[in-house]
Amino acid sequence: MVPAACCLLLWCCTARADDEVVVGAVSTEIDFARDIRPLLSDRCFLCHGPDAEQRASDLRLDVQSSAHQLAIQPGDAANSELVRRITSDDVDELMPPPDSNLRLNTTEQELLRRWIDQGGEYKQHWAFVAPERPAAPEIKQTAWPRSDLDCFVLKRLEQEQLSPSPQADAVTLIRRLTLDLTGLPPTLEELDSFLADSQQEPDAAYERLVDRLLSSERYGERMAVDWLDIARYADTYGYQADRYRAMWPWRDWVVQAFNQNLGYDDFITWQLAGDLLPDASHEQILATAFNRNHRQTNEGGSVEEEFRSEYVADRVNTLGAAFLGLTLECCRCHDHKYDPITQREYYQLSSFFNSIDESGLYSHFTDATPTPTLLLSDESQATELASVQAEIDGNQANLAEWQPSSDEFDDWRNRLPDVRHAVTADPTEENRPQSVGSHLTESLRTQLERSLAESLVGDFSLDKLEDGKLLNRVDQTWAGTTSDSPEPVPGRVGQGLRLSGDNAVSLKTGNDFTRDQPFTISLWLKATERFERAVIFHRSQAWTDSGSRGYELLIEDGKLSAGIIHFWPGNALRLISSEELPLDRWVQVAVRYDGSSQAAGLSLFVDGQPVATDVVRDCLTKHIIGHDAAAALDLSFGQRFRDRGFKNGEIDELKVFTRDLSDLELKVLYLRDAAPENLVEVLHNVDQADLQDYFSCRHPKRIELESALRQLRERRSKLSSAIAEIMVMREQTTLRPTHILLRG
Repeated sequence: MVPAACCLLLWCCTARADDEVVVGAVSTEIDFARDIRPLLSDRCFLCHGPDAEQRASDLRLDVQSSAHQLAIQPGDAANSELVRRITSDDVDELMPPPDSNLRLNTTEQELLRRWIDQGGEYKQHWAFVAPERPAAPEIKQTAWPRSDLDCFVLKRLEQEQLSPSPQADAVTLIRRLTLDLTGLPPTLEELDSFLADSQQEPDAAYERLVDRLLSSERYGERMAVDWLDIARYADTYGYQADRYRAMWPWRDWVVQAFNQNLGYDDFITWQLAGDLLPDASHEQILATAFNRNHRQTNEGGSVEEEFRSEYVADRVNTLGAAFLGLTLECCRCHDHKYDPITQREYYQLSSFFNSIDESGLYSHFTDATPTPTLLLSDESQATELASVQAEIDGNQANLAEWQPSSDEFDDWRNRLPDVRHAVTADPTEENRPQSVGSHLTESLRTQLERSLAESLVGDFSLDKLEDGKLLNRVDQTWAGTTSDSPEPVPGRVGQGLRLSGDNAVSLKTGNDFTRDQPFTISLWLKATERFERAVIFHRSQAWTDSGSRGYELLIEDGKLSAGIIHFWPGNALRLISSEELPLDRWVQVAVRYDGSSQAAGLSLFVDGQPVATDVVRDCLTKHIIGHDAAAALDLSFGQRFRDRGFKNGEIDELKVFTRDLSDLELKVLYLRDAAPENLVEVLHNVDQADLQDYFSCRHPKRIELESALRQLRERRSKLSSAIAEIMVMREQTTLRPTHILLRG
C-alpha cells in the first residue's frame, strides 16, 4: 500500500503562476456520467426513469436498451426522436412538457446532440469500471520526464502551452516529502543531514530520504489519517452523551498495517470479515472493529432494535463509501435514479452485517463494552489466563468424575443418628420406637433441614408487612422493602403479595453473587395472564440501560427465562423453559446456578422438579456485578427500571441460598410448603439416585474440590476483568432474518 506515485509527484513541477490556464479547453469528448446523466436525471427521469409508479410511458432514458430502441439513434442525432422532441415548437410534442418548467436551453440541447452523434453510449458508474493502466503519452520534451508519470503531467502542460517550473531546491524537496509522508515538517537535524547528502549525489540522497521516511513509524500514522476518516473512527460513542469508548487498538492496527505494507487485499478482507477466516488470528479479528466504529446511543427511552438497525445500515453505507466508491444512503429507502443498487439489493447486502450478537444500546450504568468483543490481552496476560483456564478445565473434569464409593454411601446410611436417642420416658404412640425405614427417613429429613438452613441467607414469608418492611427470618437486620404498596393477598403459605408491575419487593441478603458463586433462589408465584415479557426477579441496575448486568428470572412468551449476564446479549448465559408457565395457580419456581459461567450449570425447577430447557446464550466471560451505586444492589421482585413488570402477579415465600441445592433438597423445599403431610412418606420412598446425589453434594471431599475450583474461577475473573476489550465482529450461530425496511 506504499503510494510510490506520491513520491514521484514531488519531482513533477507545476505550471508557472503567470501562465493562463483554460479549464476544459483540451478535450471535447462528452462523458455520459459527468455531462449527460445529470441532465437526463434532472429533466427526464421523473417520467422516464426507474420509478415504475411515476413512469409516463414504456420509454426509459435511464436504461440504454430502452433509450436506443425508442428515442436515440446512436451516431445520428438528426434522426433521433429524443432530439426532435426536445427541440420541437409544438407544445404537445415538446419534452419536457412546458408546464414542468424544465425546458432544456440551447446549450443543453446541443450537448445532447453532440453526445448522440458521438455514439450515445451509456457508461457504467465509474466505480464499476475496472481501472486500466494507460500507455505513457507521446511528448515533445523527451528529456524532462524521469518516469511515465511525468509524461502525463508534461503532456497536459504541453496541451495548455505551459512549461514546467524549475526543479525544487533541496530544502523545498525535503519539506514537501516529509510533510507528505509523515504529516510533520523535517527537524533541523534532518534538514542539515539531507542538505549535506545532496551536495554529492542529489538523486541518491533523495532516494535514501524516501526510504527513510517510508520506514518511519510516522509514515503509518500519516497514511492512516484518511482511512480513519472514511472508517468513522472515534474513541467516543457519539450522539448526545458521547461517552468514552476504546477503539484506539483498531487505529493502532491500521497504522501498523501501513507500516508493515500489508497487502490491500488482506487489508480489505481482514476488516470486512477477518473473523470468518479459517483459524482467524487475534489481528484478523481485531481488524473487524472497522465495522463497529459507528455511533451508538444509550439515550433513555430509545428503542433497542431501531438503533441496532441503524448500526447495520451504517456498516453498509461505510462499505459503499470505503470500498465501492458508492453512496448507498438513498437506496436504503427507495430505488434511486443514479444508484445501480436497488433497495432490495441494499438489504441483501445488509444481511451480511446483520447477524452479530449485539444490542442497539450501550450500557448507561456500567462500563461494559458492547458485544461481541475481543479481549486485548498482552502476551503475559494471555499466557496466565490460558494457564488458569487449563487448571479450571482439569479440576472440572476431576469434579465431574469424582464419586464417593459405594462403601462410603452404605456406611453413611448405616451410621445415621439413631432415633432412639430422641425417645422420651413416655411411651406414647408418637414417641414409640419406629421401624428401620422410618428411622432412616426421619434422620434424612433432619440432615436435609440442617443443610438447607446452613446455606439459607434470605427467608421472607411476606406474612407481615409493616411500614413497607418485610422480615428476613434468617437475619432481621437484613429486612426487605417494598415500593408503591403491593397488595396483601392470601398466599401459598399464609400471606402473599400482589404486584402491579410498577412496584417491587426488594430483598437485602448480604450477598451480591458473582459469576463464580453458586446460588439458589426460590419463590412461589401465580401468573394471571400469559406475558410476552415480565420480570419475576433480578439483581441488576436496569434492563437495556445496563445491558441487564446481573442475574434475572423473566417470563418471555409465557415461558420461564433465567439469565446470568455481563452484557446482553453477547456475554451472558440464558435458559428458557420448553413449556409455558401454568396460569392462575400457585407454582414454586427455583433458579439454581453452580458458579461455572456455563449454561450447563444453570437450571430451572418448577414444583420441586427440574424442567426441560433450551439454551439461548452460553458465553459468559466477564463479571456480573459493577455499577454506579456505592452499595450492593438489592434482589428485586416484580419490577425493573425501564422493563416490564409482573403485572397483577402474586408472590410468596422468597428464599435465597448461597449454594446450588441438590435435586432432593429442592424437592423437600417444595414439599415443605405444598404437602408437608406427605414429606415423611416421600422421603421414606426416596429415589436411590436422589439420595446418592445428595450424599455426594454434601461430601467433604466434593466440598473441598468445589472450593478449590471456585478459587481458580475467581482468579480467572480477576484476570479477565483487568483486560480491556474492543468491539469486533462475530457471527451468531443462527442467522438473523433480514427484511426490507419501508420508510415510515
